[in-house]
Amino acid sequence: MDVAAEARQIGRRADNSEWMDNAVRVGLVSYGVVHLLVAWLALQLALGKSNGSASNQGAFRQLSSSTLGQLSLWVVGVGFIALVVWQAMEAVWGHRDARGGKRVFKRLGSAAKVVIYASLAFSALKTAAGGSSGNGGTDGLTSKLIKLPAGPVIVGVVGLVVVGVAAYLARSGWKEEFRKKLNGKGQTGKDGSAYVVFGKVGYIAKGVALAVVGLLFLYAAFTHDPKKSGGLDVALHKLLQQPLGSPVLILVAAGLACYGLFCFAWATHLDR
Repeated sequence: MDVAAEARQIGRRADNSEWMDNAVRVGLVSYGVVHLLVAWLALQLALGKSNGSASNQGAFRQLSSSTLGQLSLWVVGVGFIALVVWQAMEAVWGHRDARGGKRVFKRLGSAAKVVIYASLAFSALKTAAGGSSGNGGTDGLTSKLIKLPAGPVIVGVVGLVVVGVAAYLARSGWKEEFRKKLNGKGQTGKDGSAYVVFGKVGYIAKGVALAVVGLLFLYAAFTHDPKKSGGLDVALHKLLQQPLGSPVLILVAAGLACYGLFCFAWATHLDR
């Protein structure tokens, strides 16, 4: 057996192991906690009581405000590292149920999740260690991109990708494609019905929030003004400024909370 084939075999055994299932469950619970905290911060923003950032970074800072929360942040960070390992394995060896271009697309999606989860792990652990997780803004990144040759085009492409991901999430929620992530027990009975509702509402709400982020990138590309871009916190503030902004933001906050609850159900009834 050559080295590459042996490495693939070891990787597949690790991916299919019980310890990996348990590590992924810790990561999914961490993801759920973060979404519940972001939902709470978004609700406070909608009610005019917010003094923090309604974003992942804001959620980490909220956790770090107490000793127990700071300890929890270490667990959250380790959980995200587990998700990084899982998705890295999926990107290299996973999605064997798909064929051809569909498998390539799914593996690229897993590679993108590696970047997202790694960023969350870094922010959580840095905050737990007493450092700043950042302000969650994208002005600096957009400024650097826009100064590159064809910079506005690059920023525009980033915006289109983000809008595309948002549409995919909303579509997945509407068509209940997330059901594939739950085992049979997670889809049956009264509890299963609740989990499906959480997933449907949560995916659509995430899609809406992410779509606003993508549109901000597109607007920044169109105006050549990096200050027009923004992350989740800026997107939620933009929603609040629209007609009926407060009720809409409350609905988005409820949706993000539903996604957090779905993550708990996903961890309990994980089907990899």
